Amino acid sequence: MAHTKLDATDLRILSALQEDGRITNVDLAEKAGISPPPCLRRVRALEEGGYIEGYHAALNEESLGYGITVFAMVGLNSQAEADLKAFEERMKTLPMVRECYMLNAEIDFILKIVAPDLGTFQKFLTSELTPAPNVASVKTALTIRNSKKMPGVPFDI
Repeated sequence: MAHTKLDATDLRILSALQEDGRITNVDLAEKAGISPPPCLRRVRALEEGGYIEGYHAALNEESLGYGITVFAMVGLNSQAEADLKAFEERMKTLPMVRECYMLNAEIDFILKIVAPDLGTFQKFLTSELTPAPNVASVKTALTIRNSKKMPGVPFDI
């Protein structure tokens, strides 16, 4: 996708949408300092340009019964591109794996995993993650609490 240079109005629109994806076009236009019709055109252009990937509700994991968040550091036996891609594709099929990042470090991937309880996570660890093809090692860190959760990018730097 070809990215065009964003101007200050585009950045105000993106910042406002990141803060509140349900904002009305009228309110968004006011925050961006433009009238509603061009604001809507800009939003559509930002979507088509790949700057906006989607709109999501921020859910409370604990209220929904997912009280355990774990980060798993995974080392692979092989770092050949085909093996890395195969691991990534496997992680996409596992619903408890919410995020998967390839790293430039001693470990190959870090995963964010959510589970309803420790027993469910342990079963997932021993039946799905550790025995997965090409997995050499898994180190886990159970979170105690989350003191900051900011999706998106920092527009104010």
